[in-house]
Amino acid sequence: MTLFPVDQRIGRRAFLSTSAAAGAGLAAAGCAPMLAEAAPRGSTTLPPLIDDIEHRTFAFFWDLANRENGLVPDRWPTPSFASIAAVGFALTAYTIGVDRGWVRRSAARDLTLTTLKFFDTAKQGPAMSGITGHKGFFYHFLDMKTGHRFRDTELSSVDSTLLFLGILHAVAYYDGADPVERQIREIGARVVAKAEWPWFQPDGKAISMGWHPDKGFIERRWDGYNEGMMVYILALGSAGHPIADGGWSLWTAPYDRFWRGEGATRRLAFAPLFGHQYSQMWIDFRGIRDAPMRAAGLDYFENSRRATYANRAYCAANPMGWAGYSKDVWGLTACDGPANAMLRHNGHQAQYYGYAARGPIAEPDGLDDGTIAPTAVLGSLAFAPEICVPAAEALHRVHGSRIYGKYGFLDSFNPSFNYTDVKTDSGTIDARYGWVAKDYLGIDQGAIIGAIANTRDGAVWRAMRTSDVIRRGLKRAGFTGGWLG
Repeated sequence: MTLFPVDQRIGRRAFLSTSAAAGAGLAAAGCAPMLAEAAPRGSTTLPPLIDDIEHRTFAFFWDLANRENGLVPDRWPTPSFASIAAVGFALTAYTIGVDRGWVRRSAARDLTLTTLKFFDTAKQGPAMSGITGHKGFFYHFLDMKTGHRFRDTELSSVDSTLLFLGILHAVAYYDGADPVERQIREIGARVVAKAEWPWFQPDGKAISMGWHPDKGFIERRWDGYNEGMMVYILALGSAGHPIADGGWSLWTAPYDRFWRGEGATRRLAFAPLFGHQYSQMWIDFRGIRDAPMRAAGLDYFENSRRATYANRAYCAANPMGWAGYSKDVWGLTACDGPANAMLRHNGHQAQYYGYAARGPIAEPDGLDDGTIAPTAVLGSLAFAPEICVPAAEALHRVHGSRIYGKYGFLDSFNPSFNYTDVKTDSGTIDARYGWVAKDYLGIDQGAIIGAIANTRDGAVWRAMRTSDVIRRGLKRAGFTGGWLG
């Protein structure tokens, strides 16, 4: 395929606030978004730029995966450890590459099998080092070569979930009689079933975000509305070690604190868009509802569409006066940032951040330092292509090769951060154009390619609707309707 010309010169969320912020989600923006009708089901024709982004994003995973163990770096080109979440996204990216004709099915399934064999046989246990996981879960970051725990990283429930979702997608996708595909189904199902979900509920309550062998469970739990929704669906749907009935109620109990907006803008709010994107890259929430959504009269897909519009409306209103925001150049989510620094901007002191979860300031976990992330827009493409396609085109048109390169859009940029005397190793600073990240991040790339595939023809959703784990988890959570029956 023809690629757009490129000038070749060119953590994960560390924590969230401990409580939901109060206030109306659109109050800071000063306006309510006008919502278009949701995109129809079926195939969608996308412009050449989106095809190009998809191809480049696929190449990130295909080029950078370790062929010996299937591990994928957390970021590039900065030398990096592996991210198990990025591996989950990679497993799905390979299937998209097959569907688009970029790689042979045999090559994709061979790399997939290598990956699954690694996780199936990787050493587990309570030791501090020299192991890959514990109780069927895996450490957030791993050494790219050995596959062992990287430094003091946590055993992560959510990152293990992202890995498991990629594995479940591979299990569903490779449905042929070929011996390699049979092994993928067998080994993949076994890896996912090993996870001892009740163990991650040390007191029988909400699932912990993580565990350290020397410190025990992380105090923060998965409850309320964010990307943790997928954690509970897998925990409830597990074929090996499911959590007890009532687990979904632990997740939804704080929902009352998360509602924002009125009428057509009413939604469960979570400021960074990744919280709306990750679960829905693999699980098709269109037309299925749990008890809270039945009461609200919408589904989680529509909820995320409204969140996407709210993110755009906030950036268009630009209450904090950052450079470069507009109705077409927008997108706040978890991403790299210029630096942790307090600096003068437009006559006042402004706080900037490095890697952080960003979003409208009046929403739960809102934070805005002028940093825009293309993955926020492209990861929401399936929810609202009518605003996300023009935004992607505007990002490419306005900023061009400053932010667009070998593997698509660089992770993020901040036009306000033009302090050329500030030293930062996170990217480059230009007095006119501001800061641009130097890296591509695996999890942000993954959200992009999955959303594009689902927008085009629902490829990932369609395969995942056949997963017994997903169907069982949704039904145990109380979902009904639509494709679920």
